[in-house]
Amino acid sequence: MDGLDGPVLDVAPRLLGAELTSDLGGERVAVRIVEVEAYAGEGQDPASHAHRGRTRRNATMFGPPGLAYVYFTYGMHWCLNVVTSPPGTGAAVLLRAGSVVHGLEAVRRRRARPDDRVPADRDLGRGPARLTAALAVTGEQDGLDLLDGSGPLRLRLAPTSQERVEAGPRVGVGAAPSRPWRFWLADEPAVSAYRAGGRRRTR
Repeated sequence: MDGLDGPVLDVAPRLLGAELTSDLGGERVAVRIVEVEAYAGEGQDPASHAHRGRTRRNATMFGPPGLAYVYFTYGMHWCLNVVTSPPGTGAAVLLRAGSVVHGLEAVRRRRARPDDRVPADRDLGRGPARLTAALAVTGEQDGLDLLDGSGPLRLRLAPTSQERVEAGPRVGVGAAPSRPWRFWLADEPAVSAYRAGGRRRTR
């Protein structure tokens, strides 16, 4: 399972530096993952969708490692996660930010504002909603195998120097706010700015 079937806190940093390639939307785009957040399984993490058990919405989280878990939030944004840990655990890693390494012009078009202004390149995949927009990911990709190499969304892990990995609290999470379960590559411009959580919520 290519290193994704271990404890979520071990797997999350391994996803840093990985390349995620998308053929969705008719154009190939690839990003290098620079920031992630870990969410543990049932009964282990109040901020996790899986904390209270399996539901129709979170069923993909309980599948085998390597599946894409995609959910809709705030009535407007898609978020992409990678399922980890043994089947039935319910753990996943949220992909928070990526740096575009292929298909930059396609991403600029996708991310253009209504007034045709385009965000700075570092902001194109900076944040989970921006990242899915850059990759043209929607709920249709929920449950997709990211590791089989033949689908429209493909993940390739890469060795990462652990000296470059930093950790801190998750962004905007009100439940279990002090857990240092966000991981990022140091000195990467596309990494999100930290924002403390407000009201208690799960994701």
